[in-house]
Amino acid sequence: MASSRVALVLFMCVLPAMIAAIRPEKNPFSVKGRVFCDPCRATFETSATTYIAGAEVILQCTDRATNEVVYTKKGITDSTGTYIITVNEDHKDQVCNAKLVNSNHPTCNEAAPGRDAARVILTGYNGIASNNRFANAMGYMTREVASGCADVLKQYQEFDKED
Repeated sequence: MASSRVALVLFMCVLPAMIAAIRPEKNPFSVKGRVFCDPCRATFETSATTYIAGAEVILQCTDRATNEVVYTKKGITDSTGTYIITVNEDHKDQVCNAKLVNSNHPTCNEAAPGRDAARVILTGYNGIASNNRFANAMGYMTREVASGCADVLKQYQEFDKED
């Protein structure tokens, strides 16, 4: 009788540990990035840059061999122009990109060339210890260059001359 109780207690302790070891751990990836407005049409962030609240961003993963879209998830920027998209699955060797979809800014809605998408690595098999993934900032430009931009861009030229 005592041996059956020991076996039952052992079974009750070992079984949950075995199940926990077999079941994959749910530890989602967190993709974070920002969307900016470039009033100087410089196509990069400057001191005149502002960030767009309510901009739509999409995260898309494609199969590396067929280029077929296999995963899509949308995100919206907050008041600081920051979006966070949670991804629950590992995308191993798929190619994943965050892309601009829509700017709700009335005068800043032209996608900046080369700044309309950002590559994101969404796998745990690459040596990155954290599940936080940071995408490069993506941006829109205004149709017209804002006043004061000549001075802003001149500052960057002065930095280049000092080297």
